[in-house]
Amino acid sequence: MLLCLGVACCMAACTDRPSHEAEMDKFVSDLMGRMTLEEKIGQLNLPTVGFDVTGPLMSTDVEQKIKNGQVGGVFNTFTPVAVRKLQEIAVTQTRLHIPLIFGYDVIHGHRTIYPIPLGLSATWDVELVERVAAAVADEASADGLHWTFSPMVDVARDPRWGRVSEGAGEDPYLGAEMAKAMVRGYEQGDLSKQNTLMSCIKHFALYGAAEAGRDYNTTDMSRLRMYNEYLPPYQAAVEAGASSVMTSFNEVDGVPATGNRWLLTDLLRRQWGFGGFVVTDYTAIMEMENHGVGSKAKVAELAVNAGVDMDMVSEYLLDELPALVKAGKVKEETVDAACRRILEAKYKLGLFTDPYRGLSEARAEAQIMSAEKLALSKEAALKSIVLLKNDRQTLPLDASKKIAFIGPLVRDQRNLIGNWSAAGNPQQAVSLWSALESKFGARKFTYAKGCNLTDDAALRSQLNRHGGDITPDSRTPQQLISEAVQAAQKADVVVAVLGEPFGMSGEAASRTSIDLPDSQKALLKALKATGKPVALVLMNGRPLTLQWEHDHLDAILETWYAGTRAGDAIADILFGDANPSGKITMTFPRSVGQIPIYYSHKNTGRPFSEQEKYTSKYLDESNEPLYPFGHGQSYTQFTYSAVQLSDTALAADGSVTATVTLTNSGARAGEEVAQLYIRDRVGSITRPVKELKGFQKVALQPGESRQVTFTITPELLKFYNADLRYAAEPGEFWVFIGGSSATENKAAFELGITN
Repeated sequence: MLLCLGVACCMAACTDRPSHEAEMDKFVSDLMGRMTLEEKIGQLNLPTVGFDVTGPLMSTDVEQKIKNGQVGGVFNTFTPVAVRKLQEIAVTQTRLHIPLIFGYDVIHGHRTIYPIPLGLSATWDVELVERVAAAVADEASADGLHWTFSPMVDVARDPRWGRVSEGAGEDPYLGAEMAKAMVRGYEQGDLSKQNTLMSCIKHFALYGAAEAGRDYNTTDMSRLRMYNEYLPPYQAAVEAGASSVMTSFNEVDGVPATGNRWLLTDLLRRQWGFGGFVVTDYTAIMEMENHGVGSKAKVAELAVNAGVDMDMVSEYLLDELPALVKAGKVKEETVDAACRRILEAKYKLGLFTDPYRGLSEARAEAQIMSAEKLALSKEAALKSIVLLKNDRQTLPLDASKKIAFIGPLVRDQRNLIGNWSAAGNPQQAVSLWSALESKFGARKFTYAKGCNLTDDAALRSQLNRHGGDITPDSRTPQQLISEAVQAAQKADVVVAVLGEPFGMSGEAASRTSIDLPDSQKALLKALKATGKPVALVLMNGRPLTLQWEHDHLDAILETWYAGTRAGDAIADILFGDANPSGKITMTFPRSVGQIPIYYSHKNTGRPFSEQEKYTSKYLDESNEPLYPFGHGQSYTQFTYSAVQLSDTALAADGSVTATVTLTNSGARAGEEVAQLYIRDRVGSITRPVKELKGFQKVALQPGESRQVTFTITPELLKFYNADLRYAAEPGEFWVFIGGSSATENKAAFELGITN
């Protein structure tokens, strides 16, 4: 049954789906014609209520503000009961009965948790990522939500920054593909469907380039770098139909992003044609005062005039806009435009038709953690896991051997679902030990804790203040190691399960050292000293510096934080029931001193040479990474033929096909990600040594071969030149196809004159 929502009722009752643009425009215009200035400003306010606090403030008196028409949406409230309570206030106790939007940080799952986004990107499986986003939307919408603050599309090349866990890594092309997949999955092209979520592109813009890898820090770069390296994923997400955009905490060209008119109006709306609404990050308007650009009133003025439509938590627009409009510092038409965008989003969501869209406890019970979602969680986890190293076929394990599983993460559940795990319940996550017992029975393998996650009491206290839940063992570190060594000595092979506590990555989790904690390194050295083969299973949210581990251990398996079904997936990979197929999407450095390190760097005028002194290199470290972008091994072997081109000349209106024959030359079925890189040999501005321009994930049986073909057009070769003109330039290009960015398997062609 439809509630009569005053002016809303006449239009909303006519259809169950969003109407034509003209009908929406008429409906919103009619509604706004009845609104006071204060009610319009109220639509721009997004307070937080409920379950999580992810910023410095907690909103107050929200229910009364809803009654007063001073709230447009609510952040951090979900469940059918909680959402219905607040929505009823909005649609029954306010003058115009305008419904609320409910948003939440659903980053890699709501209650069913999937691998962290950095892990999802390591699948290189766009279709899978889209399915995951659709499943997330189905579950979260069943729990009362309309809006997710995802995808995070920041290009990130500094693993000291904890928020690399939330994105797709260092590459703009791959980042754009993952961003589009997530937007499509969340929104499905029709927000009126009850199983969709409104997506939010974040953080706009350049947040992944924070100086020194320190969260919330300054960002500074040229327009050329912006357009060629950092902006493409945002633009791709806009073109995929994302309905909202979130401002970033950093500055852009010396102006905080939240008050940057060039960024939010000239670029986002005018150049890219974005038609949705812009929301700030948590208290970002307030924080402009700390940036040093003005008082409370001034930063509110800057934000709304720059193009901000909704204020998350700070309530500066609610407090300051009436006086700013009266003083003529903000035009009422500017407030109208912002209000209209919020109301249009509510219209597209179908909230004027049904403010309780899809809201029922029965639906929540049916959709939350359903069998299908749990199966998808395991599938995504399996495909996200990356085999970094595997000497002497240490993996997969032979279950008939004596195996010791050692480490504080063997039986752990909390860290499996990682940071930004939304409403996920760690107690519902499958630990590795639980999975092993289900697979092989109890007492099949030996277990020892071996060490604490960290013995640094100050760090542990800091993490625990924010939900870290790290409890040190009552035994001394040496007692823990002694027990582990005894277990290792009785085993044929040792599996050490180690990594970062989840609180050591994510927001506000920057690190100057990205080694494993000292307690864990001490354990590994003791296990190595036993002489037994040691396989390291990692759980972490960023690339780590693993030089010692790489040099001394027999195998390294990167599992990220793999989600609710992490243990099942890891067990299947370890024992060969599944073959690892993930590839890293962010370079692993040898040393923190190499950072920032990424594959698509520029050449210098003095390229590296071991023989020459005056060339670009370190005295104490190699220039090369430990594991390059795109790296990932398998339990089988893949071989690539030489690159074959259909032509050595590419016309301005033509295409060239690049082909390799990919062969599974090993003994197991497996999947390989064939990666296409291009180098523009000479340009009007300097060009990267390689740029990813395509990829295909190919499944092959043992001995099977398949041709893998990529089509290269002039469009694929375009870049922004010194005039910020997007164009391809004639000249020679190298084409690389291989299993990582380190491939040297190449061919060459010439691009003819272009317009």
